[in-house]
Amino acid sequence: MATREPPTFFKETRLNFEPSSSTFVVDVKLPSVANPSRNRRQSNGLTRSNSHSGALRTQDYATASSVYHRKHHPYPKSFLWRVLEDDSILSLRTVDICKPERASDANLILNFHFPHAIRPSCIAVSDPPDHDALIVFVLDEAGQLYTLFLRPDSFRKRSFVESGLGDACKIFTVNALRNFGTPYRLIAVNTDQLIVALTDGGNIRLDKNKPNTSAQSPWKETLNNAKGWVQGFKSILSSRGDHDTTAAAAAVETNLGLNDASFLFTVCLDHRLRIWNLRNGQITGTKDLLDAVREPNEMGKWRLDPTQTNLIRIVGQYERQRTCVTYSPVGSGEFKFWNVESDDNNSVDVKAMHPDARLVPIPPLGSDVWTLADFCVVDRYPSRDYQMWILWKNNIAYRVQELTFLRDELPDVWQNRWRSVYSDTTIPSAPVSGPSDSVDASERWLQLILSPGRFPQSTLEAALSAYERAIDNVENNAHRSGQSIAESICSAIASTTSLGKTSSGVLEYEKFRASSEAQWRKFYRILIEIDKPRGEALALAYEPMSEMPSVNFVEGFSDSMLQICQSVLRAELFGETSKTDQERIQFFSDKAGFWRQISDEDCAQVTDVLGPNFNAVTSSVYQQMLATCNETWSPRRPTEYPLTELGRRLIVKATEDVADLQWDVCFSQLVLLVHMEFEFDRPEDALHNKVNIGAVYRSLLQTLSRLQLVRWLAGIRLPTPLSKTDRANSISGSSPVLIKRQSEECKLNTALEESVGHLLGISDVGPGHSLAMASIITKIVTNLCAPDSDVELQPHYIQCALLVRDRADLALELTPFSDQDPFSVYIQGRVSLALRDYSSAAMHFKKAAYGMSIPQADPGRHSCGLLDDDEWNLLFNGMARYYAHIVALYEKHKAYSYVVDFARLALQFINTKTKDADLLRTEIQGRLFSGATAISRFELAHSTLVAMKDRALQHSSLRTLIQKMCDNLHNAELVQLSFPGLQSAVDEILAQRCQDTMDVVTGVPYHQILYSWRIKRNNYRGAASIILDRIQKLRLLGEGDQFTSEDVLDTVITRQYLMLINVLSCVEQKQAWITAEEFPHPQAGTGKGDPVGGRRKVVTLADIRKEYQDELDRIAAIQNDQFGFSADDEMEIL
Repeated sequence: MATREPPTFFKETRLNFEPSSSTFVVDVKLPSVANPSRNRRQSNGLTRSNSHSGALRTQDYATASSVYHRKHHPYPKSFLWRVLEDDSILSLRTVDICKPERASDANLILNFHFPHAIRPSCIAVSDPPDHDALIVFVLDEAGQLYTLFLRPDSFRKRSFVESGLGDACKIFTVNALRNFGTPYRLIAVNTDQLIVALTDGGNIRLDKNKPNTSAQSPWKETLNNAKGWVQGFKSILSSRGDHDTTAAAAAVETNLGLNDASFLFTVCLDHRLRIWNLRNGQITGTKDLLDAVREPNEMGKWRLDPTQTNLIRIVGQYERQRTCVTYSPVGSGEFKFWNVESDDNNSVDVKAMHPDARLVPIPPLGSDVWTLADFCVVDRYPSRDYQMWILWKNNIAYRVQELTFLRDELPDVWQNRWRSVYSDTTIPSAPVSGPSDSVDASERWLQLILSPGRFPQSTLEAALSAYERAIDNVENNAHRSGQSIAESICSAIASTTSLGKTSSGVLEYEKFRASSEAQWRKFYRILIEIDKPRGEALALAYEPMSEMPSVNFVEGFSDSMLQICQSVLRAELFGETSKTDQERIQFFSDKAGFWRQISDEDCAQVTDVLGPNFNAVTSSVYQQMLATCNETWSPRRPTEYPLTELGRRLIVKATEDVADLQWDVCFSQLVLLVHMEFEFDRPEDALHNKVNIGAVYRSLLQTLSRLQLVRWLAGIRLPTPLSKTDRANSISGSSPVLIKRQSEECKLNTALEESVGHLLGISDVGPGHSLAMASIITKIVTNLCAPDSDVELQPHYIQCALLVRDRADLALELTPFSDQDPFSVYIQGRVSLALRDYSSAAMHFKKAAYGMSIPQADPGRHSCGLLDDDEWNLLFNGMARYYAHIVALYEKHKAYSYVVDFARLALQFINTKTKDADLLRTEIQGRLFSGATAISRFELAHSTLVAMKDRALQHSSLRTLIQKMCDNLHNAELVQLSFPGLQSAVDEILAQRCQDTMDVVTGVPYHQILYSWRIKRNNYRGAASIILDRIQKLRLLGEGDQFTSEDVLDTVITRQYLMLINVLSCVEQKQAWITAEEFPHPQAGTGKGDPVGGRRKVVTLADIRKEYQDELDRIAAIQNDQFGFSADDEMEIL
């Protein structure tokens, strides 16, 4: 027996098969022809408990699963089937890694709902050589055989399934099952022949009748029995559903490469191998599984468990020759390899390859009891060597091991050449939040729980419901509709904790932090318990073309010390520094303060491994370690097979795992390097005397920076709209509701997949060498993580894509990774602008101005759709146009103060050498004027207006400026502005406003503004005419009798008359006259909206004074009650 664990040569990648969009799931209800009384078995309380976790296990976790790889057609090639919900649903989906270049993804998941429960181990899959299709055979509890004929488009277009299966689903009731036996296993020999193994040891051969025959039944039934008819009939009557010792627990069919031969190798419960000739229904030979002779009285202890199924495999491609591998689970378990040959079509010769060798599998080390659950054997033709994979299980834990061997050397290499697969079964936990942590506890836990691919949505919802029941907060379920799962979890956690105060009134932050941390850990424990069954291994599958195995699934520093080290590391990774390498290492050591945590015992352990004075540490050791983390790969052939959605998900998950692993290694090495540099007794023993620690330190930081970027991209999920093909295929129908649903549907992809998914592919999937596909995937993954990778992860382009998606918050997190070239700095400005941090945006825009304005022959024009062609034309085309572009950006955000600043900068750089200078100047002046008026910088707007050469724009802007200043009551400022060359235009605009204004009491006082404007420019007669116009409109509004003070003669109109008399008194007597239109008397019945104009007449100062006196007399008469009784009566003035 082995005394140590086999070396680890492989690393697993766990995939979450949760669909990226709910539109990819298609539910199909199948019909039934069986008697309704023979319904599916009822679920009991243990299977469907009242708890949510029990229901979740039934609904979402598989009871059986496997992967079938088609033999005759290339794509889709691999199919995953799973049995769900109390054996009532068969779920099918494709699991290809890559696809032909022009083929579309087959993303749909087909869930077939059976009226009766599916019988265990009674699912068989086959693919016809003459049709590009997949045929699935299912036998249910009612004895019905379902035949599902699924073409590739069934996994691409919902309409192919939702419109009705039609002839694609056929149901046949196996008559022999009604009276002669109970189904035990279902084996598909090919698409035209099935074998139903029975619990009594016999079998039913089903041969498909040809369509042109007279037979009405689609299948011909042939019953075979290992004991003969008499004994078989007796066993039927006496068994009552028990399994006979001759029942086949496992079976495999082979034709040995012969056209007219078909043999069924069965491993029976009596520990014997029986070979059936399916042509004549006879048993051609029997063997003990271990080729041993058993005494009759010992047969009972060698009986196999009826639930075991993975006991036999047959491989080989040579004609008339195969290799059969059987496994006996009795005791510690043992394998036996058989050489199978045939001289004719009716018999086979089975001989043990190594009769004297005991091939006992070596379980993983430890005190746990491991059970061999599955295995597969691969004949790697034409290399003539074999490969064997075995799956060990211990409850829901599992391990996978591999052995590569030649037939003749198998006994010699069995004990010492096994290689294991690294399976990361540790449960990640968020460190305790401390004072040095920049992220609070809730955010850290959400990052852990919502990490892409870690937990399915259904598991999170089940854990939340269980947690709410645990804290007695079930009512919260009804109030979380419309909330995201993150919001619902945070709401539930927050309901259990509150920020209290001490008796002295001090807020208890630490107590609140500890209470919140405890609740998060409680929720996380519930989540882990519910998620555990999902990690149970159900089967081991192997894809021979790509040579990939797959499993289907149902110390150090304290936390505070790690937080300090990571805080110092962030400054080193992303901060700009002028320190030397030695100073940077010294800074890291001082800030981290290793002496606080590292004891003498810890130092002794390091010395024991690396020798005194760390003599084992050399430059070559560091070079090898850094080279391992910097393995690049450039395929010789171009990408021939793009990745499918599952393939991209596989690459992303594998990249995330490798990046985490390399990060831990490099971070540990960085800490160890800093520690060793200052751990010496004599100066000549210092590490820098034998290792270039500066170069190693910089290389580690470069590697960590790349890995941190990869980890960040792999950990961010983005909603991505479905492609046109996916939208067309995922929803059938054309109703408005469905069309709206199409536009709203999206799928969740990681930022890494969105950034580089289109660049990845497989150059060659043929079996050219050992583990072809696994090797290519490893190279792709390590290349993505390498600092010198040819796959560029340029942060500024990723930020562009995030800005297009309106995720400026995520784009900001990428700022530390960004370069300092002009375009990167410009993008940082765009990020700040999107976050409305206008001052930071302005700083970045000014910093990038010179580099973004210098003309370039080929600027690239890559921005992921952030910049359109018009915007690109303004970049790399001079400072004036660059700043004009910045002005337009700020204008979209209505940040007018920055519009003004950058517009003035743009105008400064316009000169005679500027192309289309006049047009550019006019455009910028227009934006400058708009920005200045928007923030009430009217003097700047005035100067800009005066400088305009475009007369149409100037007059339009003039009206805008006057309107803006008048509306905001900046009347005095308007009057003070000079408006050189535009004074007459200003007067006309204001006069037109006065003419159009009838309500001179409320609203903008245009009459007063124009009066002040004309007085300021010594136009007294013009001022007098506008006052007279206002007097007439006041009379029409009936404002003549409104008193403004205690003096009854002091009214609005009398005041206007005084102003009018005063202004006309400022001119010579001969010029003291104005022209005015005659207005009807206010008592004549003119409405407010009726025309008021009349004949024009000359009004002198004397006329004005007389009108003023008449107005005073009228008011006095009213006060003395001297007025007429009708409109035509004249008042009598006493």
